[in-house]
Amino acid sequence: MRFDQHTVVLLARPADAPELPQDAVDRLHAAHLAHQAGLVEQGLVLAAGPFVDTDDERLRGLVVLSVHRDMARELFHNDPAVRAGLLSVHVVSWMVPEGNVRYEGVPMPGSMLEAAAGD
Repeated sequence: MRFDQHTVVLLARPADAPELPQDAVDRLHAAHLAHQAGLVEQGLVLAAGPFVDTDDERLRGLVVLSVHRDMARELFHNDPAVRAGLLSVHVVSWMVPEGNVRYEGVPMPGSMLEAAAGD
């Protein structure tokens, strides 16, 4: 059997995340979305989205990338929310039977305004 290998980034809120004013958190979240939109524009992101209703509230989101795990780690260490300590990055390689997972070209929000418009 042949396998496809994907790089998965799990984003989590670290236990020692800084307490920041809400306006600073909002700015970092907007910068995080803009950073991710840049990765989408480069064709590096296959799928991404936040988690809701999790058993572990530290888990924030997941990104599936078309790059090697070392490159994914580097890309996400440049994320403003990661640099500020609001998010931590966990990178894993995920293997699935070849052709089992397909990704459609669905647009992802590049800003808080676009994300809110989907509500």
